[in-house]
Amino acid sequence: MELPVNILLWLMAAVPIVILILLMVKFQWGAAEAAPIGLLAAFIIAIVFYKSNLELIGLESAKGIWTSLNVIFIILPAILIYEITYEAKAFDSMRNGLKKFTSNELLQIMALGWVFASFLQGITGFGVPIAVCAPLLVGLGVRPLWAVVIALFGQAWGNTFGTLAVAWDALVSQTGIQGSTLLETALWASLFIWIINIVTGIIISWAYGRWAATKKALPAIIIISLIQGGGQTILTQFSPTLSAFIPSLLSLVAIFFIGKMKIYRESWSIQDSPIMLRQEENKQAEKIDDGNLTMNQAFFPFYVLTAITLFVLLISPLKTFLEQWKVGLSFPETMTGYGITNHAYDLFSPVIPLTNSGLFLFLSAIIGFLFFKSKGRIQKGGGMKAIRRTIEKTIPSTIAVIALIIMSKIMGGTGQTTELAMGTAGVMGQTYVFFAPAIGVLGSFMTSSNMSSNILFGGFQKATSTLLHLNEASILGAHTAGGALGSVLAPSKIILGTTTAGILGQEGRALKMILPIVLAVAILTGLILTIFTFLF
Repeated sequence: MELPVNILLWLMAAVPIVILILLMVKFQWGAAEAAPIGLLAAFIIAIVFYKSNLELIGLESAKGIWTSLNVIFIILPAILIYEITYEAKAFDSMRNGLKKFTSNELLQIMALGWVFASFLQGITGFGVPIAVCAPLLVGLGVRPLWAVVIALFGQAWGNTFGTLAVAWDALVSQTGIQGSTLLETALWASLFIWIINIVTGIIISWAYGRWAATKKALPAIIIISLIQGGGQTILTQFSPTLSAFIPSLLSLVAIFFIGKMKIYRESWSIQDSPIMLRQEENKQAEKIDDGNLTMNQAFFPFYVLTAITLFVLLISPLKTFLEQWKVGLSFPETMTGYGITNHAYDLFSPVIPLTNSGLFLFLSAIIGFLFFKSKGRIQKGGGMKAIRRTIEKTIPSTIAVIALIIMSKIMGGTGQTTELAMGTAGVMGQTYVFFAPAIGVLGSFMTSSNMSSNILFGGFQKATSTLLHLNEASILGAHTAGGALGSVLAPSKIILGTTTAGILGQEGRALKMILPIVLAVAILTGLILTIFTFLF
């Protein structure tokens, strides 16, 4: 028996997502409160409407718990590295150091929230840029909620070819594209992603100070976007693996030269900027004595993180050697009453502990602690204070992450996710092309990963494009670009930001701010794809 595609099953599949969005956006619930409700809805619908038994749901839940551990192993050390930096009062040094590099406050925000976030996404990914950059932006005086939003958008464009192209490789593996189709798909993907990149710069400047700020930031936006978006577009035709890393590294170098340009050397800020905190205590914080801690010393843990990551990931023999050790769980094959099959796994979603971003973050936190301790920046008992604050922040976010990922696994394993995609394609016909990017957005929203979105929907997108006689390269390119955009909406990534920025529970407010922008960019991408499809 095949999974029927009808309005009832489609509506039921949409219920958990609608509940999640309504609770978080409309009623301003935190993810820790909303996620269990969405999970309960997915569970009931799987039993009542999708002919799934308790064994299947139990196994999918176990997969969700295992997958969530990888996210938690990033959250915990990411918070720890922040708390140690906070304990050392290094954020004051970072803020004052950035002011020496450029007195333009907007460029400082772009340097951390866009350029540095992009660099971290290029080498680590998995939410690390958000967890690291959100508190750094708070340290600059950015309102915590805006710090999360900026960090989320700052890393988005690197979600296909970043982390050394892990999401792209998943798409290629899932669809089997090769030769000229592979290169054409990479070209389409990078062009659509370039739009996301440009929009990021505009969002940051517009939020900071509307037209005045956007006009002031325009030269920097153009330069950074040409390096990042343009560089990636060119490199995808030669080396997809490095097509995000090299441009993000070059933009990190370029931002220092941009800061020396006449337009950005002079002191400039908008005092009534809606994204900045201008409270008296922040003005006093700028006067805190930094002692002998320079900006480079303040950034030391993050330099260590970069060095470790590059050393391990770019030295192929070492990376291959360390990747020999994998930890995973085995799962049997399961099937719903509609024939949705979940394959057996000898090693499901294996964790490679020695090349895991969480390990890199943890080592950086420990080395950073020892460095700050040697400089006299952390007093006796300071380390334990940082650990206690880390645990307090991690517990609520852990609940939310586990519930969200279990929900996505149940929806995927019982056919609810497939029903959503197939129903949309069946109703739309050839106009489906307009919604192809939205499928990528949906996949990343549900799985918190563009890589998982590519695995989940990549084959479906290819099959649908063939069935409807559409250009599969453009459809697949739009899909993975949509997945990159959808990473901004991913609840577990939002939680990473709200946790490290100290506003856990405000995920609904963040989602409400982000959703209109994501929908607008998805619509723009869909329009471009539709025009190309039917006019050319």
